Amino acid sequence: MTRIAVIGAGITGVTTASSLMDRGYEVTLFDRNRYAAMQTSFANGGQLSASNAETWNRWSTVFKGMKWMMTRGAPLLVNPKPSWHKYSWMAEFVASIPQYRTNTVQTTRMAIAARGLLKEKAARHGFDFDCEDRGILHIYTNKAEFDHAAEVNKLLAEGGLERRAVAPEEVRQIEPALSGDFYGGFYTESDFTGDIHRYTTGLAKSIEKGGAVLRFGTDVEALEVDRNAVRVTWSRNNESQVESFDAIVVCAGVESRAIGARLGDRVNVYPVKGYSITVRLDDEESQRAAPWISLLDDEAKVVTSRLGKDRFRIAGTAEFNGYNLDIRDDRVRPLVKWCERFFPGVSTEHAIPWAGLRPMMPNMMPKVGQGARDRVFYNTGHGHLGWTLSAVTAEMVAEAIAGSKAVNTNSRESVRAPSALEPQGAM
Repeated sequence: MTRIAVIGAGITGVTTASSLMDRGYEVTLFDRNRYAAMQTSFANGGQLSASNAETWNRWSTVFKGMKWMMTRGAPLLVNPKPSWHKYSWMAEFVASIPQYRTNTVQTTRMAIAARGLLKEKAARHGFDFDCEDRGILHIYTNKAEFDHAAEVNKLLAEGGLERRAVAPEEVRQIEPALSGDFYGGFYTESDFTGDIHRYTTGLAKSIEKGGAVLRFGTDVEALEVDRNAVRVTWSRNNESQVESFDAIVVCAGVESRAIGARLGDRVNVYPVKGYSITVRLDDEESQRAAPWISLLDDEAKVVTSRLGKDRFRIAGTAEFNGYNLDIRDDRVRPLVKWCERFFPGVSTEHAIPWAGLRPMMPNMMPKVGQGARDRVFYNTGHGHLGWTLSAVTAEMVAEAIAGSKAVNTNSRESVRAPSALEPQGAM
């Protein structure tokens, strides 16, 4: 049987392993943590949001970054300390501005396809992930942000998404718990939310029962690729071992850049830090005062999701500060203040902070497909939409592997599962 190694057990790695197994491949999943979803897939905003498919490659984003550079609590913060990786990445970000429209439309289409795939996996594998299928409401307190959202709506519609404008009174009807004054909003009924950690760990446990080998708590020390095989040298508890595979898929988040370089590929992901707080709703008053509808505040760059009866997730901000996972109070505090402003009845006494590094490509499009070598593949660089796009990019890379003569030659023919997508190449 054809053997595939998948590096990384976050949401993209686990969904990729699942899609490969659906096609009859034997999968071994590697991660340096003892459990799945312990890094960027641990505590994100929870949204499955085709309505948030707009890429960031706009001049206004650049100008905001410059304006907020010295504002410690700003939604977008850039550490001005010189770094070749950071500034060369930003140069490529600017160079991708002409592709803003095309990439936004394509991301919308991918996100729509991913939603059904993600739900299908959960139903087929039989696990719960605190899914709330109530839609996502974008809220705006000023006309300028609302007007820009109206322009974005045209691109989302071109990608096949139905998102409608709502007046201030309807904003309150959709989410009665919301306090404050609003200019208007946009509501996407088809979007939903869930707990990314519960989803990833639930799927990981299920594929292990189905025959996947989970090599967690291991360090991948070396990778060798030739025309016949990929050899992975890994260690656990100071003991090393070498295994041979027919192909490898790199789903390693912000580590994908370094791994790609070892494999002869340029994978220019930058670690864009995001923060979240998980507000414990320990009392009935807070449970009543917290929203059930998922919200997105475009101006503050804040998203929310209700994770069951007793948890309220608030996430956001973007910080360009290298491979740094420090949880800074001045970055967490705006999330707490945001909660207290719009949901004053919710107690924030027990708000658990978290930070994760989003693996972001300069053009905001994930790198999916074959690398420079026949047996090397990638599914990484999803940025702020890893949870949203994971199920569809897993299918895309699995289809690419199923179509590879080098991988499938001299192996028993894999069983190809029906695909919800047209075959697509690397991005």
